[in-house]
Amino acid sequence: MHNVSTKIKENFLYPISPYHGSLTKDTVIFNAKLQEFAQKVGFIANLHTGGKLPPKEAYEQVENLWRELKETKMTIFEAE
Repeated sequence: MHNVSTKIKENFLYPISPYHGSLTKDTVIFNAKLQEFAQKVGFIANLHTGGKLPPKEAYEQVENLWRELKETKMTIFEAE
């Protein structure tokens, strides 16, 4: 029972949408990273909106996540 409730909670907190593009290893990896980016930005935005995260810190966290995503993109697609 505990395992089922944990899975439901994870699916609610970290939803993953199926990928419908061309199925190559690189595109699937990038899609997973992109979904992770979107999820984390959503959490940061919600924390900021709720007054739990100052604007400057929220901006810096989103900027760092963006840099990580750009680096992933360059690593995956520029190597081709």
